[in-house]
Amino acid sequence: MADIELTQADADLLISLEKVRENNDVVDYPGLGGNVCVTLVSVDKKERFLLDVSRGRIDLLKGKYQERGRNVIVLVRLDFGGAPHRNPDGEEITCPHLHVYRHGFGDKWATPVSPDHFPNSSDLWQLLQDFMRFCNITKPPIYRRGVFP
Repeated sequence: MADIELTQADADLLISLEKVRENNDVVDYPGLGGNVCVTLVSVDKKERFLLDVSRGRIDLLKGKYQERGRNVIVLVRLDFGGAPHRNPDGEEITCPHLHVYRHGFGDKWATPVSPDHFPNSSDLWQLLQDFMRFCNITKPPIYRRGVFP
């Protein structure tokens, strides 16, 4: 966890803020592994966010989609295709799972993904669209989808 901590109310507010892409640059979706980071801004342009898209280089079904606020604070992270996560209380959560900022713990807690928000977790492209919707990104980055989504 970063040395910077937010109150839960501040974190919830940042997560709920409407976010839009900072520019119209076209970004390559990391289809064969790797990662890409795109800057987002709140509609009033007072807050900046980072949207990280990471894919495994060997296992293309493994990766994460992550929204950060204040440059370093993970607000929301969706892990997929990886190992289960063990929460601070010892409970094990299988992949895919969702981390949402929790005061005092940062992104250390995970919950199973809800089919209400993520109805098709096996389609990684759709999973990204659903993740951006979950994070209230209303004007998402322009990703160029390659051969290996």
